[in-house]
Amino acid sequence: MITRKLAAALAAGCTAVIKPPPETPFSCLALVELANRAGVPPGVINVVTTQANVNDVGREMCENVAVKKVSFTGSTNVARLLYRMAASTIKKVSIEAGGNAPFIVFDDADVNAAVEGAIVCKFRGSGQTCVCANRIYVQSSIYADFASRLAEKVAAFKVGNGLESDTTHGPLIHERALEKVKRHVDDAIERGAQLVMGGSRVPGKGTFFAPTVLSDVPADALVNTEETFGPLAALTRFETEDEVIRLANNTSVGLAGYFYSRDVGRVWRVAEALEVGMVGTNTGLISQAVIPFGGVKESGLGREGSHGIEEYMNTKFIAFGGL
Repeated sequence: MITRKLAAALAAGCTAVIKPPPETPFSCLALVELANRAGVPPGVINVVTTQANVNDVGREMCENVAVKKVSFTGSTNVARLLYRMAASTIKKVSIEAGGNAPFIVFDDADVNAAVEGAIVCKFRGSGQTCVCANRIYVQSSIYADFASRLAEKVAAFKVGNGLESDTTHGPLIHERALEKVKRHVDDAIERGAQLVMGGSRVPGKGTFFAPTVLSDVPADALVNTEETFGPLAALTRFETEDEVIRLANNTSVGLAGYFYSRDVGRVWRVAEALEVGMVGTNTGLISQAVIPFGGVKESGLGREGSHGIEEYMNTKFIAFGGL
């Protein structure tokens, strides 16, 4: 997250002040140490680590007139607060906030490819990326086939110590994250969803949650209305293209969306209809350095990567007269 912003800022000739999240400060400090060793001059890259006074630091960065631009990655709720504070000095603002990515599998899809795409899109980082699939919609005629193949793949996962070679998935970032996944699982089951596998905390130390698959999840379940950010694959049936587009767009955020289909006409039609900033068609991986990364609606403003350097520059017009 930091390098996406920092690279563009430095390339545009800006200095930078980084406030890493209190859960993960060391990787940021290591990055800056490497920059120092590489010869980046003192004062160009700066870091403020904080845990107790996060709000005060955020306010200072947003309201201090010396700061010309604020770029934030995080939750939509925090993004609203920072956006409001930055308005006091009318700064440039880039926001990459929450997502709720739909993953759609049409009946003309390559089911094996769709399963592989769902695995990498839903479970990488144990589901803790902003572009992870959050709502998996499968057309009724292939629903059972897709669900069984997905469950077979997930059953082979091993949760545990990342230093062990056969471990496939690690812990969630903190206790609150684990509790949210559990809340989404319990809510879906209470509304009629079926637990295929997982659904609970892994016994022992740490914040490990078993990779989980739910079937027949109703459209109004919490997992379909909130971003889970955990290893929970929730499958919902749909019948028609119009129905699933309506379900996919029925959210206040719009970061990424995915779908599988071998109908070229449908590919263009659905890609244009999805209200998201990034679409993966027949792929579960969209993040690359060269793409314009970002969303629409309450997922944020601006883009990172690709032409993202423009977020750190201003356009100036100079009219020469009297020559």
